[in-house]
Amino acid sequence: MKLDMRYGNHPDDVRRYDTAELRKHFLVERIFVPGELNLAYTHVDRVIFGGASPKAQRLELVGGKELGTERFLDRRELGVINIGSPGRIIVDGQATELAKNDGIYVGMGAASIGFESANPADPAKFYIVSSPAHQSYPSVKIEQSKANPRKLGAMETCNVRTIYQYVHPAVCKSCQLVMGMTVLEPGSIWNTWPCHTHERRMEVYLYFNMAENSRVFHMHGQPAETRHIVMANEQAVISPSWSIHAGVGTGAYTFIWAMAGENQNFDDMDNLAPSDIR
Repeated sequence: MKLDMRYGNHPDDVRRYDTAELRKHFLVERIFVPGELNLAYTHVDRVIFGGASPKAQRLELVGGKELGTERFLDRRELGVINIGSPGRIIVDGQATELAKNDGIYVGMGAASIGFESANPADPAKFYIVSSPAHQSYPSVKIEQSKANPRKLGAMETCNVRTIYQYVHPAVCKSCQLVMGMTVLEPGSIWNTWPCHTHERRMEVYLYFNMAENSRVFHMHGQPAETRHIVMANEQAVISPSWSIHAGVGTGAYTFIWAMAGENQNFDDMDNLAPSDIR
């Protein structure tokens, strides 16, 4: 298990970053590496995120010095969505099959978590997000059909989309993790507009289902001091609570969002007018 440590950044410092430094601190360029469990640990709300793409050998989450616990979920909870070929997650010896777009919530206290692909030659792609937890809740498999759908946006603003809430109070109990997938309709390119902040919750985005030459311009920074991070397929970005939350693509894309922080209220956001953005 590889763990890339990312430290917190003050917005007054970030406004001075050039492109390379901005990407160094907030962008994770390789999420899915065949045969590897590849994770990043951000000190922003102590969220861990990344990918498991097992081949012939099972990949397992483990504890250790970086987490300060013997096992990975001793003090954490976990959300997983498979965006690749079929596979399975094994929690305390019990296997749960995950087809493409299937998800699962795993509560604090699970002793062992492993990942396998149904076909090692065509690996699954398990996207993983974990946040600290204070209570154990039951593990729940969440197919996309069982996620809570919310259709938002308008053709006029190029952001018609369906938000599938997987780990969410409307679907299952969790301590602070909230996680879901947003699917844009053809012709829509903004993942939200006008944009917003939510000072009480950070967010991590994984962009995928993108053509090779397509890019997403992920908007970053404070409303009056914006930056952007150009992202390719299957890359993830850390968006601190003080940053705006928005992005626009040059073509079709889907994204998985995950949040941790003070509450689980999806609508607890501070909306911004276009005139607020600089």
